[in-house]
Amino acid sequence: MTFETMLSTMASGMLKTGLIFVLTLIGSLPLGMIVALLHKSRFFIVRKFISIYISIIRGTPLMLQLLVWYFGPFYLFGWNIGNWRFPAIIVAFVVNYAAYFAEIYRGGIESIPQGQYEAAQVLGYSKFQTFMRIILPQVVKIILPSVTNEVITLVKDTSMAFTLAYAEVFSLAKQISASQSSFMPFLIAGVFYFVANYVVEFIMKRIEKSMDYYK
Repeated sequence: MTFETMLSTMASGMLKTGLIFVLTLIGSLPLGMIVALLHKSRFFIVRKFISIYISIIRGTPLMLQLLVWYFGPFYLFGWNIGNWRFPAIIVAFVVNYAAYFAEIYRGGIESIPQGQYEAAQVLGYSKFQTFMRIILPQVVKIILPSVTNEVITLVKDTSMAFTLAYAEVFSLAKQISASQSSFMPFLIAGVFYFVANYVVEFIMKRIEKSMDYYK
């Protein structure tokens, strides 16, 4: 198999990897904020539930979580999981990364001085207005480096989808390498991940610079 044939064969896997990445970000970034706010709820049961959820997610491997989300519906409810592979991957990734983003958000929110909340209250802002107009813009600036690291990790973690035999770029690289006795597919996959991470890092740095008020 020629290099061009390998590249064209792996192109579909690259698209699937990109789809996992995009859908995970779309789902986990807002869900992480919801989880972070629930973690600060005045209700003990809600705070405890969120703490347990975050602890379980951070304390178990993503590979295991993928298997649980995929096989769980069958073993627990007897559901037919024939078409559940891709949804299970997305759900597992979103739930996993939402927990990590929630902790990043929580750290950013708690870093804001209490005096800013009090000042906003004196100015007549509601809690929602205070959060959206005063707190959130500062939190975003503070957490951007940490979010960037998680997003870069996500690019590489998409390869974990091979656990469920999903034909993303890493799975295809393994299959082609085994059938052709060639290391070239792994090199192609490595270049793909490197370029994807470079693009992510470039975009995130541009966002950070755009939020640098001191310049």
